[in-house]
Amino acid sequence: MKETINCEICPRRCQGERTISASPGAGEGVCRMGLLPVLARAAAHFGEEPCISGTRGSGAVFFSGCPLGCVYCQNDVISRGCFGETISVARLREIFFELAGEGVHNINLVTPTHFAEAIGEALAEPLLLPVVYNTSGYERVETLRRLEGKIQIYLPDFKYATSDLALRYSRAGNYPEAAEQAILEMFRQVGRYQLDENGLLKSGVLIRHLVLPGNVDNTMRVIDWLCAHFQPGDVLFSLMGQYTPCGNLSGCPELRRTLSVEEYAAAEEYLWASGWEDGYVQDLTSACVDFIPSFDLTGVLHK
Repeated sequence: MKETINCEICPRRCQGERTISASPGAGEGVCRMGLLPVLARAAAHFGEEPCISGTRGSGAVFFSGCPLGCVYCQNDVISRGCFGETISVARLREIFFELAGEGVHNINLVTPTHFAEAIGEALAEPLLLPVVYNTSGYERVETLRRLEGKIQIYLPDFKYATSDLALRYSRAGNYPEAAEQAILEMFRQVGRYQLDENGLLKSGVLIRHLVLPGNVDNTMRVIDWLCAHFQPGDVLFSLMGQYTPCGNLSGCPELRRTLSVEEYAAAEEYLWASGWEDGYVQDLTSACVDFIPSFDLTGVLHK
């Protein structure tokens, strides 16, 4: 791994100087991270879609920091607060094997984008389990191509279909274009989704979309894009209703509430009317802080 880079890993291409020695939150890039991975938790996680969590859980590795920085982030303490422990690439790979030894169904890299270089090194030799790249969708195609063959399952968000919402909520007006190109590249790499005999995802793309209060029109545009670019059997789609007010929402008062029953019903109805059947919908009872993991360094340090 290089000692220093002027970072262009994510679509912000901020050119911030990132070094191996930078402390969490003290880096010069938008993500405020150095080059070595920073983790807040590594443990079996049961909050993903059934084809990811299964019965034994997904081996979720939560990376700290984030290049996107949504105002409503549920993981604010690690994405903006940068809480976590810096580890080596060798330790990251050890964690993968420790999780596998606990019986998880896959290794789930949560918010991995800004550590893509370290992750690529840690996956230089293939694992025996599928690797899940669990991302905001704000990715550069060039970065994804450097991971080709090392990721079996892509789990991207598609948050915004319009640049005005992306700018308002994530300060990233280029999000729609970046996410569209990224998702198409992910599909090119791993192809149509494949489930095993137990209904677990072996490979493929599962696109997530979180319905935001007052923004059902945005959801409908995302569904339109999905149907225009994929055929049944190509990708899975997860329509999420778990939005919970988190973070500093002083500038976005419309986000200070959960979804109404009517809003999620309208989104769900639009999805069914589109004819899309591959994937998941969510119960509104998921809109609860109880589903946010405890970021307490579980599984991060040497045992």
